[in-house]
Amino acid sequence: MAKALLGYVGGPDPRLLAENRRLQQRVRDLETELVRAQERNDALNAAASDELLVGFDVSAVEPALSRA
Repeated sequence: MAKALLGYVGGPDPRLLAENRRLQQRVRDLETELVRAQERNDALNAAASDELLVGFDVSAVEPALSRA
C-alpha cells in the first residue's frame, strides 16, 4: 500500500516535488503582491478622502438637475 502512495518506482517523483515547490513559491509571491496592492489601495483611498474633504466647496456646487 505504501508503494502505491509513493509511486511504484520507489519514491516521490523529483519533477513533482520541484513543481510543488515552484507553485508554493508562486503562491507566496502572489500573497505578498496582494498585501502590497491592498496597502497601496488603502493609501490612495485615504488620500482621495482627505482631498475630497479639504477641497470641496459647497457654495460653488450647482444642481445636477433643474426643473425649467
